[in-house]
Amino acid sequence: MANDLKGCRVAVLATDGVEQVELTEPVKALREKGAEVSVIAPKSGRIQGFDHHDKKDPILVDRTLDQAKPDEFEALLLPGGVINPDALRLEPKAIAFVKHFVQTGKPIAAICHGPWTLIDAGGVKGRKVTSWPSLQTDLRNAGAEWVDQEVVTDQGLVTSRKPQDIPAFNRKMIEEFSEGRHARRAAE
Repeated sequence: MANDLKGCRVAVLATDGVEQVELTEPVKALREKGAEVSVIAPKSGRIQGFDHHDKKDPILVDRTLDQAKPDEFEALLLPGGVINPDALRLEPKAIAFVKHFVQTGKPIAAICHGPWTLIDAGGVKGRKVTSWPSLQTDLRNAGAEWVDQEVVTDQGLVTSRKPQDIPAFNRKMIEEFSEGRHARRAAE
């Protein structure tokens, strides 16, 4: 079945300050396609979701970075929010976690400010990406080709700009995660 993610293990890396809808809506879409999704954070318990500048709901953490091993997962989701990726960039374990997906070529989806974390993990050089507009200079300085489009796909990397792009982002994320999974199975 096209875009079937049954049993596909997806890590969602986030921390306090995550843009809630950029985590909850993609997670919902992934689970509807059968993916097994785990929210990974530097701390246990809950992380604080936001709606732009306003606090929203706490989000349950499934595993900490100390407990999660990146090779247990087939794909990675990096939600945005200004605080979330900025804080993750200061966590060596978070960068190492993301770097695993970059170096192994596993599919990654990042929305809004999410691509910020990819810079430190070496995941944007030579790649076509989009993001929240304020990141374009950072991404270009890191060697990315930044474009202002609803959703951009480049060799398993899916990026989008903002919450309004979530429907298109989810479609492409599911497609890329499914294709990446099939490519790995064929290589085995």
